[in-house]
Amino acid sequence: MEQDDKYYMSLAFKEAQKAFQADEVPIGAIVVCKGNVIARGHNLTETLTDVTAHAEIQSITAASNELGGKYLQDCTLYVTVEPCVMCAGALGWAQIGRVVFGATDEKRGYRRFAPEALHPRTEIVSGIMEEECRQLMQEFFRRKRQP
Repeated sequence: MEQDDKYYMSLAFKEAQKAFQADEVPIGAIVVCKGNVIARGHNLTETLTDVTAHAEIQSITAASNELGGKYLQDCTLYVTVEPCVMCAGALGWAQIGRVVFGATDEKRGYRRFAPEALHPRTEIVSGIMEEECRQLMQEFFRRKRQP
C-alpha cells in the first residue's frame, strides 16, 4: 500500500507543479477509485477568482461527476498538503473512504481547527512525500515575498 501511496502522491505532486507554474498556491490532488485515477485537480483560486476553487474541491467535483454520485466511500483522495477546514468539510460530506496527504499545514489545516470534520470512517494517512510537498510550498511563498 505504501508504494501505491507514493505513486499516487507523485501524480498529485504533478498537479501541484501545474499550480506552481500558473502562479497558484501549489497544491495538487487526485482521486483514485478501485485502482483508477478518476479525477485530478490543482488550486485555481486565482484563475477562477474563486476562494473555493481548492485542489480538493476541484477533485471532489470531478470524481462525483465521473461516478455519477456524490458519495466517494470507495475512493482515496491524494493531496499534497493537509486539507483546510472547508475542504475537510466537503470531504466529510462526500464520505471519502481515505485521505492521504503530504505536508501538514499547521496554520490552516483542518486538524488544528476542526479535527472531526472528516467522516468518522475516513482513513487518514499523512507524510507521504512530505518533504517534496513542503519544499514546493516554501519555494512558492519565498518567491512571493521577494521584491
